[in-house]
Amino acid sequence: MKFAVLLACAAAFAQTTPPRAPAKKAAPPKKESPASEAAPSKWPVQAVTVEGNQVFARDQILVVAGLKVGQLAGKPEFEAARDRLIASGAFETVGYKFEPGPDKLGYVATFQVTETPSIFPVQFEDLGVPAKDVEQMLAAKDPLFSTKHLPASRNLLDRYVAWIQEYLGTKGITEKVAGKVTPVTSDQFAIVFRPARGLPAVAQVAFSGNQVVPGNVLREAVHGVAIGAPYTEAGFREILNSAVRPVYEQRGRVRVSFPEVRAEPVKDVEGVQVFVRVDEGASYELGKVEIAGPTPLDPAPLLKTGDFKTGDVANFDRVNEGLERIRLAVRRSGFLHVKVTGERKIDDEKKTVAVAVHIEAGPQYVMGKLTLVGLELNGEAEIRRIWSLKEGKVMNPEYPDHFLNRVKEEGLFEDLGKMTAEQKVNDASHVVDVTLTFTGADPSKQQRRRGGRGY
Repeated sequence: MKFAVLLACAAAFAQTTPPRAPAKKAAPPKKESPASEAAPSKWPVQAVTVEGNQVFARDQILVVAGLKVGQLAGKPEFEAARDRLIASGAFETVGYKFEPGPDKLGYVATFQVTETPSIFPVQFEDLGVPAKDVEQMLAAKDPLFSTKHLPASRNLLDRYVAWIQEYLGTKGITEKVAGKVTPVTSDQFAIVFRPARGLPAVAQVAFSGNQVVPGNVLREAVHGVAIGAPYTEAGFREILNSAVRPVYEQRGRVRVSFPEVRAEPVKDVEGVQVFVRVDEGASYELGKVEIAGPTPLDPAPLLKTGDFKTGDVANFDRVNEGLERIRLAVRRSGFLHVKVTGERKIDDEKKTVAVAVHIEAGPQYVMGKLTLVGLELNGEAEIRRIWSLKEGKVMNPEYPDHFLNRVKEEGLFEDLGKMTAEQKVNDASHVVDVTLTFTGADPSKQQRRRGGRGY
């Protein structure tokens, strides 16, 4: 049996049934029912793939779509699968296409999805049952559920709230639940499911157990993000980790912990006072720092650039500054999208912290075309003469601004006015074109000296 080409999508669906062989001349055929005369409208699904997914796995998406290899399907089944995916709340658009399989006996189907960009981690607070129990229940109901990434669409949140309230009802808990995107730190958000009643605000914070860091320093560290914020223990612990932990890590206290966090109503103001007990832990020294894995440049000069103080207190503000110096050094060698991270290896017996530096260099870029704007021919010729980053050479993204600053500081020309450098990065060809714009007087008319080296 053979198809004509068959192609369909969410917006346009076309289907051609396989041609039938010409009837042989014979005795008059028996009269058949209309159903037997109708061309088949469904064919076996031989394979199903997904395109466009970044967050959700193919298998998760196909479970929601509901199409399975081997089943008979046609336009109604594909439309229904698309509708199920849209109803999930995880996708902004869903399309599909299908074409004959290799043996022409079935479909090879592809769903084309665009995931919603509003995806956040999930937290469960004050529900009266362990969060793990709620997670297991939701995972059984929704193949797309994950505590790491959940779409913040209204229909999905409402569906989850209904499931959670139904589950809590089986545990004898009748309190209404709300789910919404909530700030958990100064720059991080999460979808939080908790009782719908209003949260008390943090009015005061008190620390105990601290000796190395004075209480006023700790209070100042959390003041901007904690005071006035809705209180939950999980949310406040996030604040402690983002605001207080770095204060201790400046002092080598990498094992600092907060064994107790509790809140009590405040009588004279509306809100709660939060009491935090701190276990400061011991002070650790910075151990060996080495570059682990591949690196595009010689590791020894890079580590020297990082200027890590092995044997000193493990101050991770300084360690992070050293990692940034390494990143900039690699970036100056044309690796514009380089990422540098440090992996801690804590030795509790020796009280040291070693750091393994990982470098994800990415592609190396080169200098492309230099364009000058606002100059006459003589001025343009002079600027090109002293510009030393030639086409095809490794691109140093700091060079264009450095060049303009040197032109100004050296006083090579008078009345240049405002000068700007614009870089146009081509991520496909790994070439960077540079445009220098001069808005003051033309250097060709105001030159003070013409000698010197390129820079």
